[in-house]
Amino acid sequence: MDFENKVLSKELLALLYESNKTVGTAESCTSGLIASVITAIPGSSDYFKGGIVSYSDEIKINLLKVDEEVIKEKTAVCEEVAIQMVKGAIEALNVDYAVSATGFAGPGAEGGVSVGTIWIACGNKEEQTSTMLSLDEGREKNVNQAVHSAMLLLLDFIKNHEPARVGDEVVELTAE
Repeated sequence: MDFENKVLSKELLALLYESNKTVGTAESCTSGLIASVITAIPGSSDYFKGGIVSYSDEIKINLLKVDEEVIKEKTAVCEEVAIQMVKGAIEALNVDYAVSATGFAGPGAEGGVSVGTIWIACGNKEEQTSTMLSLDEGREKNVNQAVHSAMLLLLDFIKNHEPARVGDEVVELTAE
């Protein structure tokens, strides 16, 4: 794991370790690498419950409850699928937060979607956010960039949805 992802994993640890909040993953093109980055830090078992590698559409549909019609119409590489993967992971893994990645890392693509198109989403039951990456760095670099981007998106989402802590005290953050 590269140094930047290790730093992001430690930041996730700092946010979730004592919060009693949990996280899980639903991954396609990243093949479980997001989960690997999250769990590379000792203590992650306190907040990481598991991940689903849904490389095939069948798993997306049957396990993550992604709408089959959306996949037929738009392919599995679209914003709707990424968000449905988050929702499905939250339900299947019984977690507070989930992050997902679906895309064509390379070399092949289908349905008019370009190689290097990767959708990342994260969220909780009430709210999800997503972003699309358009990469052309080759398969390995595309996947590594997707993992890094997923970690950044997840951290940003959690920071905006969890109260700040100083020691054991919850600190209310207000804009002035």
